[in-house]
Amino acid sequence: MRKLNICLAALTCAISPLLAQSTFSGFLPGNLVLSRSVYMGDATTVTVGQKLPPNCPATATCPTATATSTGAFPNVWNNNTVDGSFGVTSPIFLDQLTTEGTRINSLAVPTTMLVTSFSSKSELGLHLSPDGTVVTFMGYVAPVNTLDVSNSNTPGVVDPTNPVGGSFYRAIAQVYESGAIQITNTNAYSGNNGRAAILANGYYYTTGNNNNGAGTPANIVNSTGVEIVLPGATAGTPVQVGMFSIAQLTDPSGAPYAPDKAGKDNNFRGLTIFDNTIYVTKGSGSNGVNTVYQVGYAGSLPTLATAPAAPISILPGLPTTLAKNADATNPFGIWFANSTTLYVADEGDGTAANAAKSMFAGLQKWSLVDGTWQLDYVLQNGLNLGQPYSVPNYPATLNPATDGLRNIAGRNNGDGTVTIWAVTSTISASGDQGADPNKLVAVNDILDNTDPAIAPLEPFTTLVTAGYAEVLRGVSFTPGTLPRHRGAGR
Repeated sequence: MRKLNICLAALTCAISPLLAQSTFSGFLPGNLVLSRSVYMGDATTVTVGQKLPPNCPATATCPTATATSTGAFPNVWNNNTVDGSFGVTSPIFLDQLTTEGTRINSLAVPTTMLVTSFSSKSELGLHLSPDGTVVTFMGYVAPVNTLDVSNSNTPGVVDPTNPVGGSFYRAIAQVYESGAIQITNTNAYSGNNGRAAILANGYYYTTGNNNNGAGTPANIVNSTGVEIVLPGATAGTPVQVGMFSIAQLTDPSGAPYAPDKAGKDNNFRGLTIFDNTIYVTKGSGSNGVNTVYQVGYAGSLPTLATAPAAPISILPGLPTTLAKNADATNPFGIWFANSTTLYVADEGDGTAANAAKSMFAGLQKWSLVDGTWQLDYVLQNGLNLGQPYSVPNYPATLNPATDGLRNIAGRNNGDGTVTIWAVTSTISASGDQGADPNKLVAVNDILDNTDPAIAPLEPFTTLVTAGYAEVLRGVSFTPGTLPRHRGAGR
């Protein structure tokens, strides 16, 4: 049975005029859409001495620490030191921009439909469907200013050892050119966050993480990684698309690696579909391998029937270093310019001492040569990695610096060049660096070039900088942007 929750956001949903930056009149083909969130809490959202996480069940091991800061921004994030699950739900905005970064209007997603978790930095990835008709993303069905939702259980997949009480659906939003929004609930990603979704082949394919408890029950393990969801279906048992394990790889001695904590090798973030094939990235956590993966068979998107048996494998030539190793990279967004050119965003390792000297943070360019991907160079010029910048009204002691890149979108310009738009990651002294005001940047690259000497001559340009209590998350072309309007990708 299908259950649709559709809102003609430009016409029928009540949106506070304080939140809507301008009147929304629909998306125009060829523009960009940028996901953004604004912290809406105040000093009363959290009180000093309050138990965190709230509503910890008796079946879990409950922390004894209490809140050290009120809910006032930005010190509210200091509570992250006593509550590893700390977050506060906040509204979602979809800003329509020109490709040069000028804001045209902004669609405020009704908070009665969906919210995000401030400051979960891996959320709100935006993806245009391969046919160009809709943009999709993920969030939570929860009230604004609710604590720790991003680590809660989902209603249909409950882990009694999770210290975060309460259950909230993760949900997929499908946004049309008119601004209409369709919501589909899912029980996937219990204990953690859904990060991205893309509509293709009549299904949503999603990425995310799971498990905030002590054990690894099968229902939790199966709610992570790549999931397949039927649009409009009532939330039921999550259906996982394959499952990767480091036991598929061999260690330096030639023996298979011992398995990690079940499900955690599938802590996927980045997502794309190219040539009817799903690709994902893993770039965080201490389990698995931080790299780029192919999901399923080349040229064949999984169905509900074939999803569980779909293979997941590392692209040949991409890193196979274990995530727990010091030299692991941190891939996030991915974009294929064509069948032999792959761009991979790397967000850096979140350590201030490493930001300015990282060799891999930024935008990596890979070329397929004789069946193996090889790294050509990393575009970094103009990102000013590790250099703090100021934000109006933001405390100078918390000034952020760019650490790398997260979500990206790309366009083949048809003249031998490509343009890639990217949302930056940050480092700072904030209690949670995911709360830092970050940037939208863009860079042009010569498509056929593989000479690393050219990379410093292709600088990034800053298009948008988030303001006080704002964060930028995902970037995509607008719904209605057909392939001919964004350049051929193959």
